[in-house]
Order: sequence, then C-alpha cells, then structure tokens
Amino acid sequence: MKQSSKPFSPRRKVTVTATVIATVAALGVSALFFGRQSAVKANEPVALTEIDAAPVLQKNIVAWQSYSGHLEAVEEVEVRPLVGGTIVAVHFKDGALVKKGEPLFTIDPRPYATAVNRAQAQLSAAQARNDAAATDAARAQRLIDDNAIAKRDFDLKQNAAREAAAGLRVARAELDSARINLSYTQIAAPVAGRMSRAELTVGNIVAAGPNAPLLTTLVSISSIYASFDVDEKTYLRYLGRAGHAAVSARLGLADEGGYSHTGVVESVDNRLDPHSGTIRVRARFDNTDGTLVPGLFARVKIGGDTPHQALLIPDEAISTDQDKKFVLVVNPRNRVEYRAIVPGDLTDDGLRIVTTGLAKGERIVVAGVQRVRPGDDVRVHPVSIGG
Repeated sequence: MKQSSKPFSPRRKVTVTATVIATVAALGVSALFFGRQSAVKANEPVALTEIDAAPVLQKNIVAWQSYSGHLEAVEEVEVRPLVGGTIVAVHFKDGALVKKGEPLFTIDPRPYATAVNRAQAQLSAAQARNDAAATDAARAQRLIDDNAIAKRDFDLKQNAAREAAAGLRVARAELDSARINLSYTQIAAPVAGRMSRAELTVGNIVAAGPNAPLLTTLVSISSIYASFDVDEKTYLRYLGRAGHAAVSARLGLADEGGYSHTGVVESVDNRLDPHSGTIRVRARFDNTDGTLVPGLFARVKIGGDTPHQALLIPDEAISTDQDKKFVLVVNPRNRVEYRAIVPGDLTDDGLRIVTTGLAKGERIVVAGVQRVRPGDDVRVHPVSIGG
C-alpha cells in the first residue's frame, strides 16, 4: 500500500514565514527595550558613601615623655625593739592608719621602772655626798687662808669635793639612761602612715641589739614617690638644667587610661648608668586619700619644655597597615587617599600628635573609615577636631 504525500501548500509557506518574522521582531523589540533600560541605569549617578571629615588641628602644646616605674614610700620604717622583754600589748590593727606618736607595742615596763627607782636612789646618795664634800672643801678653803690647816689636808678636801661632783654627774646620767630605757618599752609610731601586720604578738620575748626582731613596718602615705629611669636625651632636655625640681610630672596607675595625679620631679640620681644609658629619677605626688600604695606599677610622664606648634588628630582616625600607621585623607575633589604617618604621644585632651605625614588643614576621615577605600569618591560631612 502506498503512502500518499500531499504537495506543500503555498498558503502554509506564507504562514510559517509570517511566524518567523513575528518572532524575530519580538526579540528585536525586547532587546531594544532592555538595552535602553541598561543605558538608563548606566547613566544614573552612583550613590556616594557618606563620611565625616575634619581638618588637621594645629595648636601649641607641651611635649611629654612617658616612662614606666613603681611607687615608693617617702618614709618607710622597720619597727624593732630597743630594749628586751616580753610584749604585753599590741595597740594597732593590721593595715591601720596611725598618727605620729600613737602607741604600737608595749614591752613589760616593770624591770625598767625598777631600774629608774634604783637610779633615783643612787642619785640622792650621790647628791648627799656631793653636798658634804662641797661643805668640807669650803671649810678647808677658809682654814687654809688662815694657815689653820695643812696644805695636804686642804688638797684632800678639794679632791674629795671634785670626786663627789663627778659621782653626782654619773648618778644623773644613770638615771637618764634608766628613764630612756623605760621609755623604750612604749614603742610609738615615728611617722604618720599605714601599718603592716604585727610580726610578733603578746607574750613573745624580744631582745635588743643588732639582731633585734622585726615587729612591724610603717610607711607614710600623705605623699609618695614614683621612681623611674629616663633616657639620656630626656635627661639632657628636661632634667640636666638647674632647678629640675620644677619639672612637671603626671602619674597613671595600671587600671587607668590617663594620668590622674599631678606632681613634680623631686630628685635625679648623681650618675648615668653607662650600661643602660638611663638615669634614675624620682617624682613626688600627693596621696592624701591613701589610694597610692608603695610597690604599685606606675606610668609616669614628664614635660615642661617651651610650648610648640604640633599637628593633632583623633586617635581613632589612625589605622594600622602591618607595621605602618596611616590615615585616609580627602582631597579637594572629595576623593579618598592613603597617607602614611608617624604618630607621637597623646595629649592631655586625648588627641594624637602627628610627627610627619600630614599638613595643617588637610581633611582626614574621622568617621566611616571602614566604609571607604583609597580612590573612592565620597560625600563629606564637615566636622571639627576638639581641643
């Protein structure tokens, strides 16, 4: 059976051709539409990142040099007994604040009171002998004037009077010594300050002398020293001139961000250590509230040179690039630039000194640093640097 085939109709050909043309036309219109849309988006302005920028501040400052040190008591006393005996009382609590002259320990005073009484009796006897010898010497003087006594007897009376006078002085000295020893049984605070703990308590027997035991320690607190080592350059610049005690000093503790205490340089050592190239310096600070304790770590900075012009920026505007410090500068066309700098110390108002890398009036990014990169165009909100 043969399969019949129908001839291709011209009408069918026209229909196919029309369909193809319509499809091509639709694709062209679509491409044109999206092309125009892309062109419109490309011509739209790009949204700029907004940042805060401030001009670099220039002002007169006093340079400060920072060092590490530790606190020392102005007066520190090791309390030891000056006489032997039994401790019968401890008059302070560990860590207490005491005034000068307040009692600390009592050593049994009875043996020393007895020694005082004995010395007083000996003094009375010596006084009686001295009076009798003086009377005999005066009588012998009258008799020798009348040639009524031998010269030898006169000399004996005079010598006896002198011996009695010497014995009287010895008796008085022994009484004074006995009274001093009695006073040593009451151990009082030699300076005002804070006590340590009592190393020996009631009932312990102590001895005097070179090997006398340590009873406690006492440190003054009304003012305190901070000791630290400064380099040769700082010594020559600030401390090598006469009147170095007028050099200002600032003190900060380990838990402080700044320097809360103000003082002055009290003393400078008499030689520079040739091995370390440093010299020992001691500054004095008021400590009326007792918060500064000997032995604490201290951050100390000293200054006092003539004020000079310096460039200042906020510390938070500085970023780190490996071992370099940099800031982002906004040029006159509002484009961000990378600028390496060399920062210096912090000022009292928290601004960072810039040694090199910036000029007065240049604008730096102070807020929004993380949102921009060098080469970006930005929208600037002008702000100022405090200080």
